[in-house]
Amino acid sequence: MNSYDVTVIGGGPAGLAAAISASKAEAKVLLIEREERLGGVLKQCIHDGFGLIRFGEKLSGCEYACRFIEEIEKTDVEIRTLTFASQISNISGGFELSLTQNNGYERVFSKTLILATGCRERTAKQVAIHGTRPAGVLTAGAAQYFVNVLGQLPGKNCVILGSGDIGLIMARRLTLEGAKVLGVYEAKSEPSGLSRNIYQCLVDFDIPLHLSHTVIEVHGRERLSGVTVCAVDQRMQPISGTEEYIPCDTLIVSVGLIPENELAETLGIAILPKTKGPLCDQDYQTTVAGVFSCGNALHVNDLVDYVSESGEKAGAAASKQAARPFTSSNYVSVKGSSDFAYIVPSRLEAETNKKVQFFFRSKATRGTITVKLYLGNEEIFRKKYGGLRPPEMEKVEIDFAQLELKEDLYFVMEEAAHE
Repeated sequence: MNSYDVTVIGGGPAGLAAAISASKAEAKVLLIEREERLGGVLKQCIHDGFGLIRFGEKLSGCEYACRFIEEIEKTDVEIRTLTFASQISNISGGFELSLTQNNGYERVFSKTLILATGCRERTAKQVAIHGTRPAGVLTAGAAQYFVNVLGQLPGKNCVILGSGDIGLIMARRLTLEGAKVLGVYEAKSEPSGLSRNIYQCLVDFDIPLHLSHTVIEVHGRERLSGVTVCAVDQRMQPISGTEEYIPCDTLIVSVGLIPENELAETLGIAILPKTKGPLCDQDYQTTVAGVFSCGNALHVNDLVDYVSESGEKAGAAASKQAARPFTSSNYVSVKGSSDFAYIVPSRLEAETNKKVQFFFRSKATRGTITVKLYLGNEEIFRKKYGGLRPPEMEKVEIDFAQLELKEDLYFVMEEAAHE
């Protein structure tokens, strides 16, 4: 049975960065990827906007992934594509993995694991749309794969449900390829995507955005023939009398992403309900010693630059953990007021004496606001924001070098007028 210091599961941007980072720390690394090629979803992202923070230039998703693939090929990382981790067991001193490959079955041992499994899209079934299931109902990611990888147009008259970033980007992409996007329908009272995508993908192409509206029924047998949309109230319940039938041959669903954490759950790792990702500390280590999580498997990020950054940190921490016996640690919790949708990481080692990055999202759109962090009753950090929106993730870095973490940490938001 082959043995490794670090095994990374997932060959997307987080997994690539984690494997490279662990290899640079002189760990023996295995990278497992279920697809034939490395790069994750970036392989089908031909639009630019990637790498602005990391490389200081606009790259397509493909170009961004290629830079990491070229770098990992220069390392000693063992790469297994078309490989599934079908089972993981926690054993003395590490983990035993059962791998299913195109050439058979294999068991390997690893001292530490990094879960970089990314996320998946919610489907039409998960938002409970009434009607049949004809051809022409796709997730935004599936539509992107059809157009950018297969070179096939999924339809000519399209309705998009949800204003997530992938859906907005596909509204523009389909328009450029000659399809007619009849409208984007969002059940919430404000868009779910980044502001720049609202303007660059919808406003610039005169694609209508209908807020507080949703699709309640699909029509058609073998092929989609139309959808029924209607207005919804504040509880997102359909408002009777507002129904409208829209003839179309394609419905594209962009209603959110869910971190892939089935493997984490089989190991008994605590999962946070708010993020659907593992509960992690400042080094991205989960509640099971030796198992780390990064990228969109931990929480859904806005920018791939942050995904890669978390992978690098997880890789460095996992290689360091592999070189020493597992020891138990004391932790303090990181909590937030009800104004926060979530905060990551959600706990810190009590011995933390370095700078820690926190990522958070506001639960609702806010105007001028001050975010404060308390250690017990003592305020240790504050930052003022001109405004916060739920789709836009925020990052703050706080130095704990001179602080003793004897109490839990608590984030709050306060209106500027209250200061």
